[in-house]
Amino acid sequence: MNRKKFIKSLTAVTTISTLPFEKNFTFPTEEEFNYEKVSVIKPPRLKEGDRIALVAPGSYISESELQDSVKNLSDLGFQVTFSERLTLQNGYFSGTDQQRADDLMDMFEREDVDAIMCVRGGYGCARILPLLDYSIIKKHPKILIGYSDVTALLYGIFRKTGLITFHGPVATSTFNEFSVSNFKSVLMNTNSQKKFYNANPSSDENIYGVRTLVKGKAKGRLVGGNLSIMVSLIGTKHDVDYANKIIFIEEIGEEPYRIDRMLTQLIQADKFKNASGVMMGIFSKCEPKEKDASFSKSFTLIEVLQDRFADFKIPVIYGMSFGHVKDKFTIPFGALAELDTNEQTFTLLESAVK
Repeated sequence: MNRKKFIKSLTAVTTISTLPFEKNFTFPTEEEFNYEKVSVIKPPRLKEGDRIALVAPGSYISESELQDSVKNLSDLGFQVTFSERLTLQNGYFSGTDQQRADDLMDMFEREDVDAIMCVRGGYGCARILPLLDYSIIKKHPKILIGYSDVTALLYGIFRKTGLITFHGPVATSTFNEFSVSNFKSVLMNTNSQKKFYNANPSSDENIYGVRTLVKGKAKGRLVGGNLSIMVSLIGTKHDVDYANKIIFIEEIGEEPYRIDRMLTQLIQADKFKNASGVMMGIFSKCEPKEKDASFSKSFTLIEVLQDRFADFKIPVIYGMSFGHVKDKFTIPFGALAELDTNEQTFTLLESAVK
């Protein structure tokens, strides 16, 4: 059977299973709530011709999305591999929790795989966190890249291993000149410092431009990702400590009151209390919906952000080039950086790869 027919046959298969209930659930212990002091691990850098494995740790993908993913990476000069699990479907997931976890673990263990890229986000990454073998990941450090729902993996892996992972394009993203340049400079070069400048002019809709909400400079390790996922991990043993960190945040499709609610939860959970700075990307499609009866009375997105961050004593900025946008930074989760909201840039103070 040729590969195209094989992929079609796999896509046609739907794994039918009921969503399992948690049995014998116990709350995390006080020891588990204490953030582990792990040493930061840098993965080997990516080189032209390296083999990148595709995984779908959350939502399922179509055959056309798979073909687009293979083409995107092949056009950049990389080899591409994936397993038969990649096109499985179980409801809105790509296979069962165990299948998705096994696929990711296999790619960390495979000696012929140099880096791992998620084909998309969606939903489901947090469900596989308890199923991962973090000791294997620590023994086989590799580049892992994705954004949106993949935030859960970036959190869990950094928390358990100290491995620097990457908030950046998924395989179905738009690989334009800006995104490719940032992707290559972060993942393929071991330069000790790199300054990030926003896309100008950007091909993405950003009605507010880049807004400095609190002026200043801050140093710290970069942690963050999708706001909804960040909030969902509060109180779990997969959350990370924000103390002395630069927190980067992105979101899509959430109305201003929902953004308000999630930021309020982070604030009231003291997540920002000892942070060094806050760097927000472009929040796509996060304005009030006109069909809503309360549309005319709603705060705008920027009004919510200005209100929630008004009393902060640390640098805060909105509108940087990352998130559900075409022009994407590749941001190393766990790398040491400096944020300058006056200049509206941030700088990596170390290489994120070795």
